Amino acid sequence: MKKLSNREIEQRIENLTDWDFYDNALHTDFEFDNFKDCMSAMNRIAFECEALNHHPEWTNIYNTLDISLTTHDADGVTELDFKLAEAINRIVEVEE
Repeated sequence: MKKLSNREIEQRIENLTDWDFYDNALHTDFEFDNFKDCMSAMNRIAFECEALNHHPEWTNIYNTLDISLTTHDADGVTELDFKLAEAINRIVEVEE
């Protein structure tokens, strides 16, 4: 997988709602009504991660979920990170 340039990332991220690019990764966070809803979203995201064979760095504290996406093998952001970010946005939209 080819690492995208900063310019390519900045152009693509404009179309990705609620995501930022810094520290060589895509970042977002979500706040849910409660812990159960947050865990439900995480479980749904996990299935998508397995299907793409690409896994986020994420943390959960009660009803919040912080996610970072980067492709370690490429040492940066790749097309795969954008695919997963788009899938995460679709999943969380359904959960909200």
